[in-house]
Amino acid sequence: MNREEKRQVIESLAAKLNEYPHFYIADIADLNAEQTAKLRRQCFEKEVSLMVVKNTLFIKALEAANKADAELVKVLSGASSVMFSATNKAPAQVIKEFRKSNPQGKPVLKAAFVEDCVYVGDQNLDMLVAIKSREELIGDIIGLLQSPAKNVISALTGSAGQKVAGLVKALEEREN
Repeated sequence: MNREEKRQVIESLAAKLNEYPHFYIADIADLNAEQTAKLRRQCFEKEVSLMVVKNTLFIKALEAANKADAELVKVLSGASSVMFSATNKAPAQVIKEFRKSNPQGKPVLKAAFVEDCVYVGDQNLDMLVAIKSREELIGDIIGLLQSPAKNVISALTGSAGQKVAGLVKALEEREN
């Protein structure tokens, strides 16, 4: 690979890093062609982009995208692949799901960059699967805010509401 080709690869990776807010670095070495194709298919179904990268070029791309964290750079040794995603937990779900059918325990999570935080090590996989997306958190907050309002409305429209309406009417009559 000549210098111009390397520059193009770095620019392409940097563009992906800027396009996708979340990425996972995994080790998919020792997977045969059939297993790799199956993993790529699962990634495609979950809208995850999987790329095998050269560590040195990926480090330069991280620097170009201003995402070069010391912990991320440390894990970039050996075979590395990067899973880019717009959804924070989609790559973690793909890894966990793929492992069920793979006795080798691959892919192994090296690190993840999720919600501007770095997670290093395979032990974080279960936690990353459990992370709620921004939309899920907003939905939870809206549900919590709606609950008290629903209680008040149901109280006002139910038999207690008739009592409240009667009290309000009595108070209005007293004022007049």
